Amino acid sequence: MIRQADDDRAGGGADEANPAFSALLEDSAEDLYEHAPCGYLSTLMDGTIAKINATLLDWLGYRRDELVGRRRFTDLLSVGGRIYHETHIAPSLSMHGEIGGLALELKAADGSRLPVLVTSAVKSGPDGTAQLIRTTVFDARDRRAYEQELLRARQDAERERERVLKLVTTLQRSLLPPTLPAVPGLEVAAYYHAASADEVGGDFYDLFPLTGGAWGFFLGDVSGKGASAATVTSLARYTLRAAAAAGSDPVAALSVLNTVLRHEYRGSDLRFCTVIYGQLVPDDGGCAVTLASGGHPPAVLLGAAGGARFLDTPGGQLVGALAEAHFATVEFRLDAGDTLLLYTDGLTEARTTGSVRHSEEELLDFLGPLAPTTAPGVIAAVTGLLAGFGDGVDDDTALLALSIPAHGGG
Repeated sequence: MIRQADDDRAGGGADEANPAFSALLEDSAEDLYEHAPCGYLSTLMDGTIAKINATLLDWLGYRRDELVGRRRFTDLLSVGGRIYHETHIAPSLSMHGEIGGLALELKAADGSRLPVLVTSAVKSGPDGTAQLIRTTVFDARDRRAYEQELLRARQDAERERERVLKLVTTLQRSLLPPTLPAVPGLEVAAYYHAASADEVGGDFYDLFPLTGGAWGFFLGDVSGKGASAATVTSLARYTLRAAAAAGSDPVAALSVLNTVLRHEYRGSDLRFCTVIYGQLVPDDGGCAVTLASGGHPPAVLLGAAGGARFLDTPGGQLVGALAEAHFATVEFRLDAGDTLLLYTDGLTEARTTGSVRHSEEELLDFLGPLAPTTAPGVIAAVTGLLAGFGDGVDDDTALLALSIPAHGGG
């Protein structure tokens, strides 16, 4: 029996000994064609349908005698599909003998459309003459529904992103003055560069009148981004304004803000910021300025005689980080032709190439040749510098500049 089994396996004796099994295989092959999970059809070279399986007939709702020998494959296509067949499918079959993965729509007997994926190949005779075109048709309704669902999801996501962007833009604008006030005898300019379109930044600035003809101004940077940073930014801005209105000098104003932040945010929710706060008092030909810094990058003075230098305030500590923070001041004059520039560290931490940062020293080298300049002039120049960094700017940047016209104009 073992020898007989080996002989059957080697020579196919089981098929020969069991005719019913062979008949079953033949029936199965025909049944597989007719009821395959995909559509099959064969057409003559002029497109006339020569053979079509039951699966495709069921999908389209036709009887076999309505199509075989009576209709062409292109008759089953939509208008766009017929044009595509003439301009692309037929030439490709003629040149290459096959084409695959085509997304088409077939017209059903009831007028509905069936999205399908089509693959066709030319069958040639022994002499190489093209005889038939064999086509396999896959039902793409599930795929089309999936693609449409993806499209709807993408459209919903885009609408949600637009809503978020609008919300972020509105919130960001609420944290900055809509316009800078006109200051007699001074030119003023500001700029805000948002590194991310969908996230609120923590940089802020302001300029406002004080009693006795004096003016207050500040520029700062809150740690973090998003809604939490926006909350701290709003608190910092209005606290500094309230302190200034109460008559606090720059150091006292920063101390008030430090106390407020320490009171509002404690423990693991500690919030802090860097701020440079100033007051200026106009006089004949210029103005006296007092600056106080709380851990902020130094302001730059661009002189009427040329060149630029930092106005250092050594020892100024972060606002909100320490219970008893120390804040340093510097006093100086702005005279005709002088320009004062305040900025946040998004400018000096921008990447020029790879991981190389644009340092404060490089900023000073950039600003020096600009002097003497004006507030609008230096803002325009630095804005251009930021634009040149492209994707290298990964943090928001705020700029505020004040200058006295060289010829005393207001």
